[in-house]
Amino acid sequence: MRYAIIMAGGSGKRLWPCSRTNRPKQLIPMVEGKSLLEIAVERLLGLFEPEKIFIITNRDYADKVCAAIDKLPAENIIGEPSGRDTANAVALAAAIIEGRDPHATMAIFTADHIIRPESCFIEAVELAMKTAEKNPDSLVTFGIRPNWPHTGLGYIECGDTVAPGVHKVESFREKPDHPTARKYVESGRYFWNSGMFVWKVSAIQAALREFLPASAAKFDAVTRAVRKSEDVGPILDKVYPELQKISIDYAVMEKTQGVLMTELNCEWIDLGSWPALENVLDQDDKGNTILAAHHVVMDSFNNIIVSEDESHIIAMLGMDDCIVVQSGNATLVCRRSDSQRLKELVDAIERDHDPRFL
Repeated sequence: MRYAIIMAGGSGKRLWPCSRTNRPKQLIPMVEGKSLLEIAVERLLGLFEPEKIFIITNRDYADKVCAAIDKLPAENIIGEPSGRDTANAVALAAAIIEGRDPHATMAIFTADHIIRPESCFIEAVELAMKTAEKNPDSLVTFGIRPNWPHTGLGYIECGDTVAPGVHKVESFREKPDHPTARKYVESGRYFWNSGMFVWKVSAIQAALREFLPASAAKFDAVTRAVRKSEDVGPILDKVYPELQKISIDYAVMEKTQGVLMTELNCEWIDLGSWPALENVLDQDDKGNTILAAHHVVMDSFNNIIVSEDESHIIAMLGMDDCIVVQSGNATLVCRRSDSQRLKELVDAIERDHDPRFL
């Protein structure tokens, strides 16, 4: 059997103030009235049966996710008691799938990307699935051929081609500086690391037991509970405070030999910050990206303008290269060039102000 897992646990501080403590970025209706999580689920329904699609999220968001995503069984929404990064989200998913079907193939997807056209995505996933099933001891990742020297993403260095669209992975590289990123792009041997994977559940379990043994052992109780149709919640409450917080890249992928990569030759947009909106929404004749019911913009160029309040008007005069976002009881105003510093700003609000603004 084939299973899909969507990781949807991040809070999205770089999309504050729309993204809040009780409303993560994956539930914000940003594209044609749909949230990124809704889009991610719809993208997978052409590939997997609804009963075979799971969402791993923060327990605080689980009820909201369940209400927003009515196309999946409620029991397929799994809430983590606390965030312990992607390695433990993957380990939890693998333990659940192993409890259902130890011979399964499982795919890991993210909830904060726009991938189009959908037909290209389906082709790439099918290729990755077949690759994992043909190479049951291998871990398979997706790489996106870069079209510009992005410094906010990790890169995958590729070696030999083993089949059309499938390559051996030589190394994983962390987020580079701009000159290094430019060299990566010019070489033609590097791909953006998508953070999405496919593998046999037995292969990822073997890797977790080798490279993250303490955490892997703690999730064995989850597998046993799933086999008995028991509630895993109490087990997670006990296990999660003891887990090492670490990403799947650091914990497993960078240490594993024989990783394979399939090319994802689609438009792949990471909607993790406000400037990324201009990649999915139209601009006016002055380069402004506007998502607001009421707005007046005069002599202003290349701005990002967002308001969620239909009774509110955004009026802008003589401003260029800025971000203005109004949501509920908070308004953000900053330069586009400072958009990557929003985590610092939200941390300062958390430290110095009332939590109702978070």
